[in-house]
Parts: sequence; structure tokens; C-alpha cells
Amino acid sequence: MGSRTLPLASYAPFIGLRYSLSRKRNRFTSLISAVSMLGMVLGVTSLIVVLSVMNGFAGELRGRILSLVPHGYVESDAGLADWQGLAATLTSKPGVVAAAPYITEKVLLRSRRTLQGAVLTAVEPGLERGVSDVSASMVSGRMEQLSATPFGVVLGAALARVLAVVPGDSVEVTVPRLTVTPLGVFPRSKRLTVVGVFEVGAQPDSYQAFVALETGQRLFGGGDTVDGLQLRTRDLFAAPRILGDLDPGLPEGLHAVDWSQTQGSLFRAVRMEKLIVSLLLLSVVAVAAFNIVSTLVMSVTEKRRDIAVLRTMGARATGIMAIFMAHGLALAAIGIGAGTVLGVLLALNIADITVLIENALGVKLFDPTVYFISELPAELQLMDVVAVVVAALVLSLVATLYPAWRAARIAPAEVLRYE
Repeated sequence: MGSRTLPLASYAPFIGLRYSLSRKRNRFTSLISAVSMLGMVLGVTSLIVVLSVMNGFAGELRGRILSLVPHGYVESDAGLADWQGLAATLTSKPGVVAAAPYITEKVLLRSRRTLQGAVLTAVEPGLERGVSDVSASMVSGRMEQLSATPFGVVLGAALARVLAVVPGDSVEVTVPRLTVTPLGVFPRSKRLTVVGVFEVGAQPDSYQAFVALETGQRLFGGGDTVDGLQLRTRDLFAAPRILGDLDPGLPEGLHAVDWSQTQGSLFRAVRMEKLIVSLLLLSVVAVAAFNIVSTLVMSVTEKRRDIAVLRTMGARATGIMAIFMAHGLALAAIGIGAGTVLGVLLALNIADITVLIENALGVKLFDPTVYFISELPAELQLMDVVAVVVAALVLSLVATLYPAWRAARIAPAEVLRYE
């Protein structure tokens, strides 16, 4: 009676799964299998949690900085005089919802205690509300007081702390302009009254200051001109396209710049950091995946007699390979599944876990004055979870190939000769 080839789909997954769940394996083999699965759990969990935390940090950074930074600018090379007419024209364009003039310059601020560099931006307080959320970020005073107070200034909270000033105090501003007097040439300076403090919880708090547009024009000596217009679009992420469509139609000497160009390097650095950390943590998954090689090599040695019997019953070499690939993937799938569940649970509850750790240890892990946050942010994204699971499965599949190939090369005659 001729031999009959067994259909691969009918037995390979079944036998491979039985090998994975069997309790009759060598204890050392079982230990190596457990270590491999534990490594897979830790690697997958770490990847999901860290990616979620980095997503959370990126979201916090984007939300805080872009609440202060307009979606885009129309900049002038030589100063813009008729900004009102241009603002009316731009706000009539599709996608542009608000425009406000600005003048910006790097200056030195001096208080009675210290001297600090800053970026001084002159704005029209009534129009500024339409292009940024700085008015909503005021912790004392109001932006509108800039118009009511001659030579008033609004400071970032961190900048105000460094200068040791509060609303009602005064600071001296030195601008990069020269004043010619009979006694010589001196830098242009003016005493400003602090009328308010804002806080967005990001780096602008440490260097940004605002004055009224009229005050800025007098300080910088630009007459009635402004540096350009700040723009807000209907959608933050559509701003690059909307500003790109505006740029060709602007008068000569004007050009449009969106937030991805002014702040893009910061967010590109965040994405690069996320990529590097992901690759480093993926190495943990890779080590766990290739521990499967050791497990399968020992399983092949244990199951030599079973392999020989299957081959004599008509199993092909590809069938034997499929059995041990299924065996290895089943071990990996258990670890990946457990790691995914644990990682998702931790990512969704990381803020509460942080609070529990702080309460248990009696320490503050995230000081808002240092990190601008009071708890660990996390944003779980489905695509990150899918990418981690797929990467872990692919690495596990690659790890099973060599042991499975060795199992397929076992000659049944040599094994059964001594039985």
C-alpha cells in the first residue's frame, strides 16, 4: 500500500500548538520557553507604554506651544504699512479665519535684581485674541490692559519669576536700536510697567513678552509699519496647505510661513526621539524573539522520534517546518498577547499609576515648575499597538525559521535505526 501525503493544513498547527502547551517537556526547555515569553511580555508592554507616553508628551507640547503660536504668518521684507487692507483681503480667503499685526524683536529686560534676554512682540490686543490663546492663558491681569496702560508689558510666568516682578512693578527694556544724543550714541531703553502675566506651561513662558502695537512702534522706531500679520486657519493641520496656496498670490516682498516651518524642527526632533526610543525598545522584543531559537532547538532534539514517525507516515519536510514554526509562533503569540493587554492597560491608566507611586513614596515625580506638567501624559494610538504587535510577530516568525529548517532535515532512518 503506497504512502499517502498528509495535508499540511490539517496537522501542522494542531501538533505545533500541542507541543507549545504540553506539560511533558523537559524542565529546562520549559524554563527557557517561560523566559522567552516573559521577555516578549516585557518588551511589548514597554514599547506600547513608552510610545503612548511619547505621544502624550508630543500632544502636550503641540497643544501648549501652538496655543501661543499662530497657525501662520505673512511676513514683510521691508515693513508692512497698509496692514489693515491686507488683513481684510486675507481673511476673505478660504480657510483663513483671523489676522492680526505684529512686530517682534529680541530685547534685554532689566529688573532691580537681574538682567534677562527676551522676545518682545508688539500686538493689537483686540485682534490678538483671534489668532492665539494667550488671552485665555493669563494668570494675572488681562491682555486688554496693554492698550489702556501706556508702555505696559505682559510677561511669561517663568520670565516674571526670573526677573522677580509682579503686576505693578516696572522693568527696563533695551532694544537693538541706537539713540543719538549730544553726549553720544546710546542703546534705546524705556521703562515698562508689568500689567499681566501669562502661562501656557511650555518654553515660551521663559522668554516671551508682549506690548501694545503702538508701544512697539514707538520702541522700535518703525513708524506705522509692522513686521507682518499673524494668521489663524480653520484647521491647524491644514495650515501648511492653506498658507502654501496663499503665498503665490501675495504682493512682492511678502511671503507666507506656516507653523510647521517656524516650529517644525521641534516637532521633528520629538518624532525622531520617538523613533530612536522605539528602535531601542524593539531590541528587547528581538532578544525575546530570538530566545525562541533556543527553545525550538531543544524541542527539535526532544522530538526527533516524533519527527521520524511523522516522516514515515508521509509528512513532508515542509510539514515538519510548519509544525515547529507553529510551535514557536504559539509561544510568541502568548507573550505578545499578554504584553499587549498589559501595555494597553498601563497606557490607559499611567496617570493614576503615577499618582499612586507618588503617594506611596511621598515624592513628586513631575514638578510643574520644572517639567511644565503635573502628571505623566499618555495618548494610546491604535496604529502604534498594531505596529508593535506586527513587528513582534515578524521577529518571532524569523526566529522560528532556522530551528524549523533543522527539524525538516532530520533523516527518519537514522533516528529509527536505534529504536
